[in-house]
Amino acid sequence: MKSIFNKTTLSILALGLLNCHSSAQHETHHTQPQTAPAKAMALTKAVAVLHPTAGNTAQGTVTFTQEEGGVRVVANITGVPAGEHGFHIHEFGDCSAADATSAGGHFNPDNMEHGAQNAKARHVGDLGNVTADAENKVTLNLLDARLSLNGPHAIIGRGLILHAKPDDFATQPTGNAGGRIACGVIGVTKP
Repeated sequence: MKSIFNKTTLSILALGLLNCHSSAQHETHHTQPQTAPAKAMALTKAVAVLHPTAGNTAQGTVTFTQEEGGVRVVANITGVPAGEHGFHIHEFGDCSAADATSAGGHFNPDNMEHGAQNAKARHVGDLGNVTADAENKVTLNLLDARLSLNGPHAIIGRGLILHAKPDDFATQPTGNAGGRIACGVIGVTKP
């Protein structure tokens, strides 16, 4: 009887030790330091594909490239009535309304007054005017120091609007640039 008791006791003790050893390994596994998640890479390039609003024909692409000193804006737009047209980034990336009013007002995170693209006081979204030539084409290549693809002035997900009339740079808060003849949403693109 003593022999059975000793064997049973030894078996129980052995199982207990194995269980303790297994638990210690399990705890050690969970207490090892975890590696930090990879830091999100800064965005460097974006694009907006402009589509005409109801009754208009303006369409094209605009690229935005983060560079030292700001964002390079390159536009190629066709079907635009000859002359000057206000060109603005609006607060919402929503072109669902037939007249693109769903894009809201100018992108203005600093709560500034409306102004020209090179003015000290202006909305971040104020890009000034673009000019359509006699063939109804607009080309633009400018570096804007206020725009960014990252941080508080990030334009990703915002709306890009081409207006019917020139921006007068004075009328608040829109520049009296008239209706919206094309709208696009600024989205991330392959660098």
